[in-house]
Amino acid sequence: MCGIAGIVYKEAAGDVGRALLRMLGGCQHRGPDSTGLALYGDAEGDAEGGTLRLRLFLDADLGRRSETWPGRLAAAADVLTSHGFDIRSQSGRDDFARIDGMFHGDIQRLSYAVEELEGVEIFSAGHELEILKDEGTADDLDARFGASTFRGRHGIGHVRLATESDVNPSTAHPFWAYGFTDIAIVHNGQITNYFKMKRLLEQRGYRFRTENDSEVIAVYLADKMQRGVPMDEALEQSLTELDGTFSFLVSTPEGIGYAKDPIGAKPMVVCETSDYVAVASEEVSLQRLVGSSRIETQEPYPGTSRTWSRSMPAGSVSAR
Repeated sequence: MCGIAGIVYKEAAGDVGRALLRMLGGCQHRGPDSTGLALYGDAEGDAEGGTLRLRLFLDADLGRRSETWPGRLAAAADVLTSHGFDIRSQSGRDDFARIDGMFHGDIQRLSYAVEELEGVEIFSAGHELEILKDEGTADDLDARFGASTFRGRHGIGHVRLATESDVNPSTAHPFWAYGFTDIAIVHNGQITNYFKMKRLLEQRGYRFRTENDSEVIAVYLADKMQRGVPMDEALEQSLTELDGTFSFLVSTPEGIGYAKDPIGAKPMVVCETSDYVAVASEEVSLQRLVGSSRIETQEPYPGTSRTWSRSMPAGSVSAR
């Protein structure tokens, strides 16, 4: 049992970090082990010009404990530089770091090169995307990263109850689509054809960092979208190509979308106001967001998918 949440603002920007933390705090009982956010702000400068932000985890329970945090960061910076990443700034503390710079090369090749470093993992790469995740609660996450101060147009979040893998930052959600920019997912449920889908994707040259079935969803969708399949069609196809009981959200720079399996065993509710569309596992999360016990919600039907785009004119959100 895990909890998911997402929000898309209809106008310029909102307190997306604070909103998601409120919603996740409302369903923290569904996942006390770890909490995470995928946040989308406006790209700094011209995304087409190569601006890129990386969020790194510098331990992953694989590194040498005797190695210092600055040493792990320096090793990561050396690999990035050797692959054409022009570092403009870097910051962080403990096991986490953020690196901003310019990059015009192959993000898959870059991320796989970083993967070769012991104890260093990229949590997210994007022109707009930043993934913040760690063990603990929504309050713990905010205390560590100051996530409530983040302003942006949309985002997704997750609270995790570990069932099939360890409790550590690497297995916390959201999962970045490893080797792609600006794509992330959060998931409640189980993908029962996980090993088959993973093998198929590995045959296409993709790598995976964990044994978590949710990571496969991210790469599966990103691969489809890279091959020209629109997000709404990719989500619709997932309903027949992924087996199991699941509700998941995917986010890109354009917005968010959901898919809910045909059995409908995993809950999901949607609330729309004049300012935003919000999605969560339970109504209590939406009540925390709205600040009222009386709100209008709808529950998506089993076997359905939908997207909401931030690219519509102010005051409206597209849905498919």
